[in-house]
Amino acid sequence: MANMVMFCILAVVILGSALMCVATTRIMRAATFMLFVLFGVAGLYFLLDYTYLGAAQISVYAGGVTMIFVFAIQLVSKRTLQGLVERINVSRVIWGGLLSLVSCAVVILVLLKNQFLYVAMAMPDEEVPMDKIGMSLLGADKYQYVLPFEFISLFLLACIIGGLVIARKEK
Repeated sequence: MANMVMFCILAVVILGSALMCVATTRIMRAATFMLFVLFGVAGLYFLLDYTYLGAAQISVYAGGVTMIFVFAIQLVSKRTLQGLVERINVSRVIWGGLLSLVSCAVVILVLLKNQFLYVAMAMPDEEVPMDKIGMSLLGADKYQYVLPFEFISLFLLACIIGGLVIARKEK
């Protein structure tokens, strides 16, 4: 019962912070709300007793990526930080919505094709041993995920490049 209450609290914090992150026009507030989202996801990992993944979430994402965003924000001009933003471009909103719908459809199709949902519903009380999770994340064999850790380095590099693009001088 206590786990369900904590899950509900974390879910409300994550969803509320995510909505506020994308809805606010102030860039520092968006970075703060994003930090709350990342800490909430780490809280979910700790709630599931996956302390390694929770610590990785805090150190890599909540620590590293948020610091990169804060440094990028500090390099942005003062006009942008004072809340002067560009007007909403309707075509960007439409393309963003279409891209979101296509991405959602792809995720749903992958879940249905690989029968992840059916397997999860068939054995909800079985726990996956921690050594199996570790081997899946760090192994280099087929269906093992050493690749996501390589993508994390590319993701951090993309964040740095994005910060530099934001910080460049406008003509």
